[in-house]
Amino acid sequence: MTFRSLALSNVRGNWRSYSAFFLSSVFSVLIFYLYASFLNHPDVVNGHILSAAKVRDGMQFCLYIIMVFSFLFILYSNSAFLKTRKQEFGLFSLFGMTKSQLRKLVIYENIVIAIMAIAVGIGLGILFSKLFFMALAALLGMSDSIAFAVPLKAVWLTAGGFFALFLLISFWTVLRMGRTEIIDLLKASRQPKGKLIFSRWLVIIGALSLAMGYGMALMMDSYNFVILALPILITVVVGTYFLFTQLSIVILKFIQKRHGLYYKRTNMLIFAQLGYKIRDNARILFVVSILSAVIMTALGTVYIMHVQGKQDLVKSSPFSFAYVEKGLYTHNVINPDDLQRIVKEGGFSYDYEAKIVGIGLEKYSITFDGDTSTQLGNGHDETNEYQRNAMIISASDYNKLAKEQGKPQLAVESGKLTLLYRNFDKTQFGSGKAAGYVNGEKIELPVSGSIDTSVTNNWIDANSLTLVMDDLTYINTLSGISEDEQLVFYGYELKNWEKAAPIVEKLVKLVPDDMKYEVDFTRPQRYSELNETVSLTLFIGLFISLLFFIAAGSMIYFKLFTEIQEDQAQFKGLSRIGMTKKEVRRVVVSQIAIIFFIPCIVGISHALFAMRSLDNMMNTSNWIYSFVVIGIYVGMQTIYFLLASNSYMKSMLRGSAA
Repeated sequence: MTFRSLALSNVRGNWRSYSAFFLSSVFSVLIFYLYASFLNHPDVVNGHILSAAKVRDGMQFCLYIIMVFSFLFILYSNSAFLKTRKQEFGLFSLFGMTKSQLRKLVIYENIVIAIMAIAVGIGLGILFSKLFFMALAALLGMSDSIAFAVPLKAVWLTAGGFFALFLLISFWTVLRMGRTEIIDLLKASRQPKGKLIFSRWLVIIGALSLAMGYGMALMMDSYNFVILALPILITVVVGTYFLFTQLSIVILKFIQKRHGLYYKRTNMLIFAQLGYKIRDNARILFVVSILSAVIMTALGTVYIMHVQGKQDLVKSSPFSFAYVEKGLYTHNVINPDDLQRIVKEGGFSYDYEAKIVGIGLEKYSITFDGDTSTQLGNGHDETNEYQRNAMIISASDYNKLAKEQGKPQLAVESGKLTLLYRNFDKTQFGSGKAAGYVNGEKIELPVSGSIDTSVTNNWIDANSLTLVMDDLTYINTLSGISEDEQLVFYGYELKNWEKAAPIVEKLVKLVPDDMKYEVDFTRPQRYSELNETVSLTLFIGLFISLLFFIAAGSMIYFKLFTEIQEDQAQFKGLSRIGMTKKEVRRVVVSQIAIIFFIPCIVGISHALFAMRSLDNMMNTSNWIYSFVVIGIYVGMQTIYFLLASNSYMKSMLRGSAA
């Protein structure tokens, strides 16, 4: 038998252990090839796909991430396999195989796995590349699809890069096999477990680190982000490490003292072994926890920013289409009939619409009592070329719009204005004074305060700020203004406005150039750009996240199989004294479930606090949306757990029955 045939035989014999590593490696190669094939696509290289510039840098960055992560993952996997095969290597050495021959055998095995993983990964990449290009073209909004191509540079880059990676790690791994004696290799699985011990000081440090990290996360906002971000990261990482290496032992000892729980049915077997499993797997559980937190936080952040971005668009522009005209019947901006015709031709209908008559407050400035540092509007300098203008509406019109938009009603003090002012800090101003020109005459009006809301679009020159006046004062003021000087706000809220971007260009063409600053038709376009950016980010990051997720699950899967021989021997003995297969399954599946889901739960906890910090920085309350991403992650983890536990159980029962 040659070394090559022996290597092939070993791969076939250990295929169940190799399968998770092989499939994870295939997935890494697949994702790398898909990204590389797009970056090296002839149309992208020649500049024929202009939209490719939007994602090119992101994909290039992802290639580096995949390669670095694959290096660490394959390195860990090889180390795990070597540990599981110490007895096998001991037998080979006992039968006369030298250490150089043993290392040669390991290199051959890794080359076999590398060639198979690279070939299958590139083959699947070529097979699914067209689907990948179609999805990318749709997200980029391209009218023409990306032609199918198999760039040879992408093939050689993927094959060469991963083969060199496998080979480098193989040589580095076998050099670490060291000077272990034959007797140590043969007794590897019989080494005593030792006593579960912990350090009180390390337990205290771990608990305090997590408490401090979570506490700072709750306090973090946009102002102290730079100061707290690094301390939070350090304390949470330290706390997570000691959680698995120290705190977990304390928790298990506490459970052992609860006799009602510990001695119930097969719980004693579950918890007695669990302490050693968590201790032996502490590092990998720590890594998987941090990895899970990073995945959920990254995807959750993108998703929350998408939700928040859409909400901010609606808050800043309450109407899909809006404009202001000077004069009750002039239609010098756009004819409402033309607007409604284009909207109808586009297949859209109105949810509601508004026509509000207002008073123009030109060249306004607003100062506040007791706050000389804050002033809104034009200030004292009225010689600027661009002047800010505001619009005064009645309390009745405000409340009508507020009711339509689901916002609170407003009671306005007689003879005073209420300022509608939305800002990032949600600052509310106190009393003050508004000055400006109404119908060419300079006036001053008292301001009672402000509220953080808007019911009209303020991305319009004539209505850059909205003020609300009580009905009686409003009527008296409006009566002294001619119909040609009165302002009229037109607002149209569309159903399915998110898809209305294509008709915006048609509407803009109907607006004269000198009136283009009196319209706000941008909300559908801004949402379309936001959605495109978020979709592309999710699309690029999704595959990386899947790669991280599969690798994290595979790491736990590998660690399970490093202990399978010990479990087989133990449960074989328990079966002889009367334990049924059902009870064995309950014990094994319970232990695997705890090992699989503890890092998932810890990762979820970290991610939720990170999402809460994001809410603080954005002055919002959307962290609840992170449960969407968390739910998807838990669902995927459950599927992986069911597959892994089923595979592990079959292997263990097969070995224990032998």
